[in-house]
Amino acid sequence: MTFRAFVLTASDAGFRGEREDRSGPEARRLLEDAGYAIAGYALLPDDRERLAETLREVADGDAADLIITTGGTGFSPRDCMPEATADVSERVVPGIPEAMRHASLQITPRAMLSRAAAGIRKGTLIVNLPGSPKAVAECLTVILPSLEHGLEILKGTASNCAETEQERSVTP
Repeated sequence: MTFRAFVLTASDAGFRGEREDRSGPEARRLLEDAGYAIAGYALLPDDRERLAETLREVADGDAADLIITTGGTGFSPRDCMPEATADVSERVVPGIPEAMRHASLQITPRAMLSRAAAGIRKGTLIVNLPGSPKAVAECLTVILPSLEHGLEILKGTASNCAETEQERSVTP
């Protein structure tokens, strides 16, 4: 099954045309290389309501199975992507940002400063990534191998495994 991904970049400077968005295109490239169909892309300012509205529209309109966001996850007073994600999420998925931070800590101690979040709205998984192309590549490399299975479960298309994780960990 080919999953559809929507990429949303939050950047005041990018939205005003003062800086080129390089993280959104990097996310699109990596997703396409992994077999995802790109359902859309948007570059918006760091505006919580506007970001939440776009996340809601994409998820509620079933326009994408996965929304990858870039930017807006730091400490700047304008950084609000995790809050926008929380505003629209029906369920949180803490393991995804935990895995990204864990892997990124092996590269830089500043990874602990990421406020990235992940959540589910209807049948769409939303994952926040940092705003640098390098960090986007590092984080997507960590999570892409598991996302397909998560999306299959979310969409109800996952094949039944003969044994569960719990069954594998139990010894006779």
